[in-house]
Amino acid sequence: MWRRGDIEALRERVEGPFDRVVVAVDPPAGVGPDADACGIIAAGARGEGLGREAIVLADASLQGAAPHVWAARAAELARSVGAHAIVAEANNGGEMVRAVLKAAAPEFYVRLVRASEGKRARAEPIAALYAQGRVKHAAAFPDLEDQMCAFGSDGYGESPDRLDALVWALTDLLLGGAMAPRARML
Repeated sequence: MWRRGDIEALRERVEGPFDRVVVAVDPPAGVGPDADACGIIAAGARGEGLGREAIVLADASLQGAAPHVWAARAAELARSVGAHAIVAEANNGGEMVRAVLKAAAPEFYVRLVRASEGKRARAEPIAALYAQGRVKHAAAFPDLEDQMCAFGSDGYGESPDRLDALVWALTDLLLGGAMAPRARML
């Protein structure tokens, strides 16, 4: 869905102002060294209509951490980028996800989203936005970009945790968030 050269071509030092900034979280189902990472991505957006663009600001994903640890990391990132909200997938953990994020970041609105389609179906519209040049990376994010380039290839069996968080952030910023057909608010 993504190629390294295409991502690198969309990388530039980009700064605000942004009209909306979010931190998106894809919580893992477990804890420990064998658990999936918790995807934590910050992105900002500006512009209107088809001229609206998003910039990936940070990847603060964390491997094998307990919920209170990844929630604290997401809260720290949200504060540092001036986020307007935290968007978190609720498929693994439901209301626990909201509770740990609100405990770590009581000043932020936490919106839970639930995946109603497969990962590939959710990622395709985001890949199309990259192809249109409407998403840029403010810096190199090697682990995220590796995951983006490997996703969908034959034999890919990892959990795309960073990519899932990226998809939730960009869906919120560019595709109407919960109003988009691929995401449903809780």
